[in-house]
Amino acid sequence: MEENIEIWDLYDADGNRTGETFVRGYGNYMKIPEGRFHLVVDLLVLHEDGSYLLTKRSDIKDIYPGYWEASAGGSAIKGEEPLEAAKRELFEETGLTPDSMELVGIIFKDSSRSMYYSYLVKVSCDKDSIVLQEGETTDYKWVTREGFLDYVDSDDAMKTHNLRYEKYINSIR
Repeated sequence: MEENIEIWDLYDADGNRTGETFVRGYGNYMKIPEGRFHLVVDLLVLHEDGSYLLTKRSDIKDIYPGYWEASAGGSAIKGEEPLEAAKRELFEETGLTPDSMELVGIIFKDSSRSMYYSYLVKVSCDKDSIVLQEGETTDYKWVTREGFLDYVDSDDAMKTHNLRYEKYINSIR
């Protein structure tokens, strides 16, 4: 498997860049020093018709391979601001550009050395225009609000993702 080299900025527990960097390798995020975090952006995509985008993670992913997720996103690269990384990841993983993006949460997770910036992204695209990113996603589907809630309540949902969007999810129940 060919792998792109990514360099990440490291942050302290207050969300400030430390000036340190980390070179990402397959599954090596746990080698980030304790007390340091890398920036991850997480995007919940809502179409103007009220449906949500689910994507299926590639079987070669080091975390949650083959899972469906109500998310696009990934790690910010060196020098990127959260919103800039979110727009890049959205386009890379779906081919979409947002009509609007609302920051709905920031969560630090010690176990993955991650600082998650979670966005609700609104789009008005042709729903058949999704472009999947090789090595990242293998399928997609749009689901109704009820289908989205059924997904987040299922055993197949990525529980960590649900936690990052808990306040939003509760607001649409």
